Amino acid sequence: MLRVGEAFTAVLMVATALPLWLRLPFLPPLPQCMSYPQLIASMLMLLRQKMVLKVRGMLALLMFAAFNIFWSALVLPLSAPPYGFSHTVIGAFGLVGVAGCLARRTMGGSEICSTYQCVCAAGITAGMVASVADGCIVWALVVGIVLLDLGGQALHVTNQSLIFRARPEAHSRLVALYMLFYALGSGMGAFSTTLTYAHVGLQGVCMLGATVSLLALLLWWFTRRVATPE
Repeated sequence: MLRVGEAFTAVLMVATALPLWLRLPFLPPLPQCMSYPQLIASMLMLLRQKMVLKVRGMLALLMFAAFNIFWSALVLPLSAPPYGFSHTVIGAFGLVGVAGCLARRTMGGSEICSTYQCVCAAGITAGMVASVADGCIVWALVVGIVLLDLGGQALHVTNQSLIFRARPEAHSRLVALYMLFYALGSGMGAFSTTLTYAHVGLQGVCMLGATVSLLALLLWWFTRRVATPE
């Protein structure tokens, strides 16, 4: 079953790569290229100078940490009794997130999206905590996945819109710096989840996700007037 899934994934990747190769525009190289040390130095300068990059990067770090807290903990209760789901069934929960991808088409790059993201982030973990207390974890996870993906898409669209507006000629460097925050949030979320689950259980993981989401909400609130492209 695993090999079939891997083959299906490979076919989808090839099917996606071909139209991209045919349709994406050709971008000529810049006449003057910086050396690698100059490139790294310019990225550090961008990170130091651009407040919108730092604030939106921290929002991405916190939201992606909450994202990984959710997904890293998902397999732990669902693979244990009374559910005992296989890894294939647990992986199928990711299909619920398709709703978030479809909703992305209706999202603009406005601060409304960021507000919506924060509401979703707070609602995910609150719903999980309430449902776990009632013993309805599967339905809580389904609702949580939809909210989490919608919130993540809203945050990602808004962040990119604001960051790229700051320096349109430096998109590649801005993307590299922005994704650095994502990578840090991913690692922090996965590490803290397994540690928390081992000592406190799923309820502790839910509270951890709620705390991280609350921090993202507070950061957005206190910096919403500051994090605008200079």
